[in-house]
Amino acid sequence: MSASGAALAAEWIKTSTIRGPRWTVAALFVATVGLGALICWFTNRDFASAVSDGQVFDPVSTGFGGLLLGQLAAVVLGVTMIGGEYASGMIRVSLAAVPVRGRLLLAKAAVLTAIVLAAGLVTAFVTFFLGQALLGSHGTTIGAPHVLRAVVGAGIYLTLIALFSLGVATMLRSQTLALGILVPFFFMVSSILEAIPGVRHVAQYLPDKAGQRILQIHAQNHDSFGPWTGIAITVGWVAASLLGAWLLLRRRDA
Repeated sequence: MSASGAALAAEWIKTSTIRGPRWTVAALFVATVGLGALICWFTNRDFASAVSDGQVFDPVSTGFGGLLLGQLAAVVLGVTMIGGEYASGMIRVSLAAVPVRGRLLLAKAAVLTAIVLAAGLVTAFVTFFLGQALLGSHGTTIGAPHVLRAVVGAGIYLTLIALFSLGVATMLRSQTLALGILVPFFFMVSSILEAIPGVRHVAQYLPDKAGQRILQIHAQNHDSFGPWTGIAITVGWVAASLLGAWLLLRRRDA
């Protein structure tokens, strides 16, 4: 087995043999599907009150209303992928076993991508079909324009958020600090910034707000870019995060 293959196998074994990631993946699924289902049920129950006059109803975005909680689970997965090793001191063992630090980071990113993308796609399709069923006549189908792109995009978005979090946790070398920054940022700060008129234009380029454009099947009047441009912006954030992680990881001690 090559050195890269051995590093991948080691990361997979570490991740698949502990309970934390499994529970976090379960939380991602339950939070996204459960909250989305509740939102769709209440929306269908009182549709006239749920939708503002003149507003174009987006059944896909409504169904993914629980993604805000689901992305927090993706953040936790990304942070704990390496943050747990810094917290326990096992990072020294990992670096001794894989002295090429870029290879170690790449192996962690690859395993994280496989886990979150698979879990994210399953979650996205279950969320969509259940949500549209609960929306009844107000729902849409997977074959409608832009719908499949939005559903697959939800899984891609969760994966990118997890990878971004991995990079941040690697740079900070602290699981607690990374979670203390990322969770409030994605849960509150970016939404608050988007609601402030003076900084709304800048806030749309944040990794979560840009990436969430992929969930929209209808263009909004205030949109400055489309769904794939939004994902490209999030990819840029992820690339910057992992590049920073690689540069700092190779220059400093564990």
